[in-house]
Amino acid sequence: MKQVYLDNQSGTKLDTKVIDAMVPFFTEYYGNPQSIHSLGIISRKALEIARYQVSSLINASEEEIIFTSCGTESNNLAIKGIADTLKSNGKHIIVSSIEHISILNSVRKLKVEGFDISYLPVDNKGNIIEDELKKMLRKDTILVSIQYANPEIGTIQDIKKLVSIVKNSINVSDFIVFHSDAVSAFGIIPIDVEKLGVDILTFSSSVIHGPRGSAGLYVKKGIRISSQINGGGQENFKRSGTENLPSIVGFGKVCEIVKNEMSKNNEIICTLRNKLITELSQRLKYIYLNGACENRLPGNVNFSVEFVEGEALLLLLDNAGIMVSSGSACASKNLKSSYILSAIGVNTVLRQGSIIFTLSKFTTREEINYVLEKFSDIVSKLRNISSLYLDFIKTGRRIKV
Repeated sequence: MKQVYLDNQSGTKLDTKVIDAMVPFFTEYYGNPQSIHSLGIISRKALEIARYQVSSLINASEEEIIFTSCGTESNNLAIKGIADTLKSNGKHIIVSSIEHISILNSVRKLKVEGFDISYLPVDNKGNIIEDELKKMLRKDTILVSIQYANPEIGTIQDIKKLVSIVKNSINVSDFIVFHSDAVSAFGIIPIDVEKLGVDILTFSSSVIHGPRGSAGLYVKKGIRISSQINGGGQENFKRSGTENLPSIVGFGKVCEIVKNEMSKNNEIICTLRNKLITELSQRLKYIYLNGACENRLPGNVNFSVEFVEGEALLLLLDNAGIMVSSGSACASKNLKSSYILSAIGVNTVLRQGSIIFTLSKFTTREEINYVLEKFSDIVSKLRNISSLYLDFIKTGRRIKV
C-alpha cells in the first residue's frame, strides 16, 4: 500500500546526512564532553561546533544557546526559570491563548504558586490582538510569552512588532522579558533574534529532519534564568545533566543543512501546499480553511470538514496509507476538540471535523495528487452515512453550536 506522511508537525523523517554525522559519536567518539581525557576533548569540541551551527541559524552567539532534551523542557525552563528569577519584581505573566500545552500547563502551575496569569486573545485567523496586549501590560508584568507560529493552524505572528509593543510600553518595568516558543518556526522560516529583539526563544530539532532528544533555548546575553534541573552545572549552569552528544551533533548538522536549503525547499513546499488548499476547496463543498492565508507556515494546511468526524476521517485516511493529524500532536490521545480552534472562534461541530496536513521537503507532487483523490472519496463516503449531512441535504438546516 502507498504511504504518504503528512504529519510533519508531530515529527519528521531524519535526513540521511544527519544520521551520517551522528554515527561516529555512538561508535568512536563516545567520551563525556565534561571529561578531560582525549575522547572527552573530542566530544567537547563536537558539542561546541554544534552550538555554533545552531546559533548561526538564528544569528545568536554560541554562549546564548542552551541545549535541552525537547521543546517541552525548553518551555518549562523559560517560563519557570524567568518566573523564579524575577518574582521579586512582580508576579504577572502574559501568555497567548493558543500556546503549546507545555506553556499553558507551566503557567497553571505558577498560578497555584501565587502568580497572576493573563491570557491574550487572538482573532479568527489566530493573530494576536495587539490592543489587548497593550491593555494587559502592567508594572508588575515580568514575562510575556507568545508562540512564533502555531503548528495546528499555521499562523505566524509578527514577533518583532509584538516585542516592540512590550518593550516600548510606558506601563512596564525594565525587568520585563519576552519569550517566544519558536519550535514550529525554527529552521522552517528565517529567524534573526537580534532583529526580533526577543529575550528567550525555544527551538527543537525533531521537526526539521533532525534527531529527537535534542532541542534548545536561546537566552539573550544579560538575561538571568534560574535552572530547573540541579546537577553538575552543564550548559553554563542553566541545564545540568550529561549532554546527549550524538543527538546534539545531529542537531548542529541539520541546522547547517537547513541554512543552505530553506529558501529552495520552502518554494517547493508552498507550491504543493497551495495546490492542496486550492484543489480540495474546488473538489469539496462545506470545507473551511483554518488559520491565516498570507502569514502561514509553508507546509501547513488545516481544514474543518463539515458533516464529518475528524477521528473517522483520520482513521480512513490512515487505511489508505495517508498519515495526518487532528488537533495537537501532544494531545492526540485526548478526544476533546481543539482548544486552538476554539480560541479562533470555530464552532463545536466544525472543530470535531478538523484535519491537519503538514508537508515537508520530502513531500512530492505525486503524493499530493494521491491525497486529493483519496480525501475527496473518503469525505463523500463519510457524508453519505452521516445523519447530519443527509438531514441538511433534505432540509437545508445545520446544527449551530
